[in-house]
Amino acid sequence: MSDAEQYVEQYARARLVTDSADEHRTVPVVLRYGGDDHIRVTLPALENIPDGEWAFPRELLERGLRTPVTGGDVRIWPCGRVQAVIEFHARAGVAVVQFDVKALIRFLRRTYTTATPATITP
Repeated sequence: MSDAEQYVEQYARARLVTDSADEHRTVPVVLRYGGDDHIRVTLPALENIPDGEWAFPRELLERGLRTPVTGGDVRIWPCGRVQAVIEFHARAGVAVVQFDVKALIRFLRRTYTTATPATITP
């Protein structure tokens, strides 16, 4: 099976959380999974941090939808019943973004329906 068959990519919109009530804006985000059990999240350049990609275990995202978790430079916690917050730390600053849980669950489901070499039987 080729890497392309194990690859999941989903475009999502997230709300950038700031201190200012009138500065909340929507930013495009790319969620990727390549079969190595890590999710990669790519954010565009923001005021306080350059564009970047954060990688963290898929299991961290799963747990973060139910309870606050931290893994390296990423923190995830539920925000009510329909949203989750992901906090990305970089040397230049912190980006806090809020996602609709539906989009994250849809992405996680797709990562599990993608076959990997270990799950293929001849």
